Amino acid sequence: MLKKRLIDLSNQAFQRDIAVFSDFLNLNEQNILHTLPKDRLSARFEMFGGYGLAERQMAVFLPENICYEYTYPFQALFVHPLSVKFAEKLSHRDYLGSIMNLGLERSKFGDIIVNEDSAIVFVCDEIAGYVADSLTCVRHTSVACEKKEIADISYVPDFSEIKGTVPSVRLDTVLSVAFPLSRSKLSAYIETGKVFVNGKQITSNGYRLEPENLISVRGMGRICYQGILSETKKGRYYVSVRKYI
Repeated sequence: MLKKRLIDLSNQAFQRDIAVFSDFLNLNEQNILHTLPKDRLSARFEMFGGYGLAERQMAVFLPENICYEYTYPFQALFVHPLSVKFAEKLSHRDYLGSIMNLGLERSKFGDIIVNEDSAIVFVCDEIAGYVADSLTCVRHTSVACEKKEIADISYVPDFSEIKGTVPSVRLDTVLSVAFPLSRSKLSAYIETGKVFVNGKQITSNGYRLEPENLISVRGMGRICYQGILSETKKGRYYVSVRKYI
């Protein structure tokens, strides 16, 4: 059904000569888009989720010679407590649960960025007003929502930089630098479809990485491969990765 929907959106962009947008896509859905045969898509596509490292992203299908500027049809809402003094410490799960309790489909809103005493949530234009008016409480904390300009958001999650030596720049060896697991366990994660590189599911242990590749591992987190720092006399590579916290 999703493949059919994405192909239909691509055809609409081509036939009507306009930019056409999807809802927010999770990693599995992004992978479906990335792996669609090129001859099935009439228009090229780009993706954006509100900030550079967004996991959930919206696709836009673009005609060949688009001649106008377009904006993605979603907004950023700044969610903050009415009284910081009496606010609870709220987690991503708390915000997600409260938004889902409004009766929304998960595809209608994207990532939720949680800060120390507030959050930013990306929501489709069509529901932004409803969410802003209806989201008045997260757990036992009274909150308010205000629109925030997406251009003003420059969020980068906390990370630790990890360096290590690997025999080659393969997906499995780079993952071993960031995650203290045996090679067999890491291979199992890859081969069972739990690893995504730039939104595309990778099932080959030998997939060769490029600098700035963003790698998501289901249940373990995300890292960004930074590249080769140096090469040893024995032909091994000293590499660096960012592990997001």
